[in-house]
Amino acid sequence: MAVPSPDLESRFAELEQKYEARLGVYVPGTGATAAVEHRGDERFAFCSTFKGLLGAAVLHRYPIVHLDTVITYNSADIRSTSPITEQHLETGMSIGGLCDATIRYSDGTAANLLLQDIGGIAAFNEYLRSLGDSVSRLDQMEPELNRNPPGDARDTTTPHAIAMDYQQVVLGDALPPEKRDKLIDWLGRSTTGAKRIRAGFPADWRVIDKTGSGEYGRANDVAVVWSPGGTPYVVAIMTDRVGGGPEAPWCDPLVADAAKCVADVLAQWSA
Repeated sequence: MAVPSPDLESRFAELEQKYEARLGVYVPGTGATAAVEHRGDERFAFCSTFKGLLGAAVLHRYPIVHLDTVITYNSADIRSTSPITEQHLETGMSIGGLCDATIRYSDGTAANLLLQDIGGIAAFNEYLRSLGDSVSRLDQMEPELNRNPPGDARDTTTPHAIAMDYQQVVLGDALPPEKRDKLIDWLGRSTTGAKRIRAGFPADWRVIDKTGSGEYGRANDVAVVWSPGGTPYVVAIMTDRVGGGPEAPWCDPLVADAAKCVADVLAQWSA
């Protein structure tokens, strides 16, 4: 059930107006509380938020020793935003290193190599379906998946769908404990999210996350946060600014401000 309070709904609407953007938010309810939701079932581009789930798909598919397998690649494989893989052309990288690179640094080449490793885009979508997600869809590789025009359903998810996916792989039993801990470690050491959901939560809350950014001002973040008392919640925030065209800048402050609204609610839930 998603029944946001009128005050919270108005705060989200005000943020959309202030930043001239579309905002999607979803925080699953706890059983005692309704979900926090704003445009939760509208489609937004995945951008790189899928990479945390890609890491989960790798962990699900193979024994954990597979992370030590080294694969090689060449300069033709290097795509834009590949700060880690471009440094290892001569040596190749382990599967675990590629997971670390794509989740912590959003390395696009690492994502493409991992997609190939699990059997391609179709295999990734099959993994999403195994989580009960019939909504999200990946259609293209990096970097094309970040460029779909407004209204194009390719490479999209919803805040609701992706929040439930992350809830299963981080907080649920979709992965056994050893593998789940590995995923949490990668997400917890992400280098890209300091100005998004993390910026909206008090310093005494633990935040692990995977960001995503793309054309049309797309700035996304999916996080798992823990209250000071240790209660976990999943927070999905997705945004775009399609009116500004494909060159519209990302708006980190919008994500951070939306996260502040969510943090206020979760503080009440945790009191």
